[in-house]
Amino acid sequence: MARYRDAVCRHCRREKQKLFLKGDRCYTDKCALSRREYAPGQHGQSRKKLSEYGMQLREKQKARRYYGVLEGQFEHYFDMATKIKGQTGENLLSLLERRLDNVVYRLGFAMSRPEARQLVSHGHFTVNGRRADIPSMLMKPGMVIKLKQKSRALDKFKTVIEANASRPVPGWLELDRENSIAKVIAVPAREDIDLPVEEQRIVELYSK
Repeated sequence: MARYRDAVCRHCRREKQKLFLKGDRCYTDKCALSRREYAPGQHGQSRKKLSEYGMQLREKQKARRYYGVLEGQFEHYFDMATKIKGQTGENLLSLLERRLDNVVYRLGFAMSRPEARQLVSHGHFTVNGRRADIPSMLMKPGMVIKLKQKSRALDKFKTVIEANASRPVPGWLELDRENSIAKVIAVPAREDIDLPVEEQRIVELYSK
């Protein structure tokens, strides 16, 4: 399974925005963006005016890194979005939002999306009663996600669930915290996705 294995904090510095890729660390003074508010690399501190293409590319990279998908995967999601009725940009974000690893993160079962991806890969969750270990699995309305009983007993999950007890759950998801069971009740609309990305620029980039 292909995935990015290098330092992820440089992504936040490149986009000049917190992407919350390191869980708790992102909320502390140890956050790389808080300590060095400039892009990584030899010329990171130089001031450059972005071209229209540059701004479109930055929006695409921001969305891709936010959800932790590779270039080929992102292009695949874009192709899928173009075939769905409605705004392509909003369809794209909706598809990314419905990935199982993102849903696990949104439900508060993980401190970050990379951690959620790992937990899903290790088989800690079931979807509609069956073991689900594919992070990219798309959730649809009516699907039920459950943290396995054996996993609920682990100190790791007890700590994370307690820490995220006050985290709001998106309106398109329904969560029973006591039993660690959730249900997808709708397809997320743009207003349900708190991603600071101008998706129209991504559409313009791929439309060239």
